Amino acid sequence: MRQALGKGIDALISKVQNNDISHDIVQKIPIDTIRPNRWQPRKTFDEAPLAELVQSIKEHGLLQPISVWKDADGSFELIAGERRWRACKAAGMKEVEAIVKRDLSDQQKFGLSLIENIQREDLNAIDHALAYKQLMEEFDISQTDIARKLGKSKSAVSNTLRLLELEEDIQKGIQAGVISEGHARALISIPDKAKRKEAYERILTDKISVREIETYAQNFHERRPRAKTKGDGRRKNPEITGLEASLEKHLGTKVEITPGSNPENGKITIHYYSLDDFDRITRILKK
Repeated sequence: MRQALGKGIDALISKVQNNDISHDIVQKIPIDTIRPNRWQPRKTFDEAPLAELVQSIKEHGLLQPISVWKDADGSFELIAGERRWRACKAAGMKEVEAIVKRDLSDQQKFGLSLIENIQREDLNAIDHALAYKQLMEEFDISQTDIARKLGKSKSAVSNTLRLLELEEDIQKGIQAGVISEGHARALISIPDKAKRKEAYERILTDKISVREIETYAQNFHERRPRAKTKGDGRRKNPEITGLEASLEKHLGTKVEITPGSNPENGKITIHYYSLDDFDRITRILKK
């Protein structure tokens, strides 16, 4: 599976984006002959929306066919539409309408499955990130290529992938829907893991907003002990220390002012700890 698809993956993406099903067959197939997708990016299925979908299917039928591929033994494997397939089974349907794709290699199945699913807006951010990671590892394509081929910005892909740096329990919280993607992006800008865990627990227990977590993250460095000396060990001028504190409060990150060889020059160093943090700081500076 490690071998890259090259132009093949471009062709698959184009096919999905253009809804080109001229060579596919739409037919009703026995629901029990379908097995779940082994490369399904979605890891969790919320029971409440699934129950609503079951009720909708009972009342109105399946409005959009699922997508499957047919194996040599006559069985079918899902490409996209596992929620709809599960709901149809729960609704007691014996057959389901499906777009049947044929003559695909395992590599093409894998690529098409990921592409079909990651373009769905109802995937959570962690499942999106895991799908991006799979595409990068299995097909040796860059974040830039993923962004271009899926119509997203590189920073959007990069920021989503950074969520995989969060602790496992926080990732599971995102997948389960107990915290939002906005909460997650604010949490990852807190570099101290213990403080990040503390903030996560506050989201769960106190139901604090995304804005409150963003404010906590912005003020994090202001609350940390700050160095009071120059690199040569001499104590900094109190005026410079005061300016550093003022800039840190405004920017929500660590700031260092280093005087130069004369009073008219020097440098200001602004620290950032994640791409989200960088974007936040640059927005402030541009105002």
